[in-house]
Amino acid sequence: MADLILVWSETVLDLADLLNDVRDPAYIVGGAVRDAILRRPIKDVDIATAGSGIVLAKKIANRLKGDFYALDTGRDVGRALVESPEGKLIFDVAGFRANDLDADLRDRDFTINALAVHLTGDLQNVIDPTGGVKDLLNKTLRRCSPTSLWDDPIRVMRGVRQSVQFGFRIEPETLKDMRANVSRVMETSPERVRDELVRLLALSKPVSALRIADAVGVLNVVLPELLKLHNLQQSPPHVYDAWNHTLSVVDHLNELFTTMSPSRTDQHTSQFAHGMMAAGFGRLRSPLQEHLSKTWADDRPHRALILLAALLHDVGKGVTPPASNGKRTIYPQHEEASAVIAEAKLTALHFSTAERERVTLVVRNHASEEVWTRNLTPVTIHRFWRRLGAAGVDVIFVTLADYLGKVGTNLDQDRWLQTIENAQTLLSAYYDEYTRYVEPPVLLNGNDLMQMLGLKPSPLIGDLLQFIREAQVSGEVQTADDALRLAREKLDRRV
Repeated sequence: MADLILVWSETVLDLADLLNDVRDPAYIVGGAVRDAILRRPIKDVDIATAGSGIVLAKKIANRLKGDFYALDTGRDVGRALVESPEGKLIFDVAGFRANDLDADLRDRDFTINALAVHLTGDLQNVIDPTGGVKDLLNKTLRRCSPTSLWDDPIRVMRGVRQSVQFGFRIEPETLKDMRANVSRVMETSPERVRDELVRLLALSKPVSALRIADAVGVLNVVLPELLKLHNLQQSPPHVYDAWNHTLSVVDHLNELFTTMSPSRTDQHTSQFAHGMMAAGFGRLRSPLQEHLSKTWADDRPHRALILLAALLHDVGKGVTPPASNGKRTIYPQHEEASAVIAEAKLTALHFSTAERERVTLVVRNHASEEVWTRNLTPVTIHRFWRRLGAAGVDVIFVTLADYLGKVGTNLDQDRWLQTIENAQTLLSAYYDEYTRYVEPPVLLNGNDLMQMLGLKPSPLIGDLLQFIREAQVSGEVQTADDALRLAREKLDRRV
């Protein structure tokens, strides 16, 4: 491939010169080489060496003035974390997985990832024992060998993700092997399944990946709770069955995130629903971007976690007996059933406690009345944020996406505008007037109430404090004397 040009960052080019005294052969392998060919940004650089991975990683960290971590002393894997003009770069260094580089590459998952260049040699000379460059140019995803997916079943999920990530066609024999090995995916560790699921949801087109995962059988194995949503019919205003509604909600939520992102385009906001949201939330775009850009344990993106909440938001309908309210079929208390299922699933996949709590809270409150009410009072606003905290931001996004995923093209423009106005009011209270609506200044604490009113510790103290807070929000209470008077009146009414 004489006309093939690999694009490397200045930091990688500098590293090649800085390591010219290294004796053991070392190679950049896998995704970094693939991305250099595709001219994609490179943030993670995997290096395979004939020597010690930990020793070379430490040397890279020293020479690029970065930080060193021993990732796995048993397998001799080290990491160098480097700040560069291109942003944060991660260098993971390991010894060969097999006897030599050729065997190491052939033992990898897909041909497009079985590529290497000599770290201190010609960075344009690709070592390609499985035909990965040809597959890259032909936009084809092909397993390295007939045993690639059997050797490590998590590669089935990775194949789904990378086919969507790069817009590649899955080669027929590879697709056949993916389906043959999908039942073994859960034989791998829960952490690896969790991380692949999060990476799938973090794609720019998560619903495309979910549809392929469904067709291959991945979702049946990883999230079998979703199976009962297929062909589960719903009454108007729903225009889809429960499964396609769920996919539509995930898709709309991803689009709403994009509406708030720096990468949104005029074409994107030309759609009525997104354009009205962009206009209504415009002043809040910066804090919302900050909220959505947060990460959880091991850098799992917040956006992906809330997309997971959307994926699970109606899963309880599959186990909730339907009922009729005289006009349409409903699934009473399905929000609670969905929350219970979501918590169990995230526990099984070893998400952190904080992640489980956030997803469960969002799922349980995804049909929040505060976003829909036409009488959004100061106390209603306070109770919303008091109940949900920062998760209220996520609930607002999911509630909006749930409506769009429910009505399809039958959007009620007046109702959407009312909903956007309510959401804007709620968000403005949280970001602009927190001490007025969410957490007003403390006028009396629990000890004050017990001392001044002769009370003993009990849940009554908490009730009185909340009563005072709500009176502050409504404007009825402004001073400590007002608060004490109100507390006495409430106690008198209890007698």
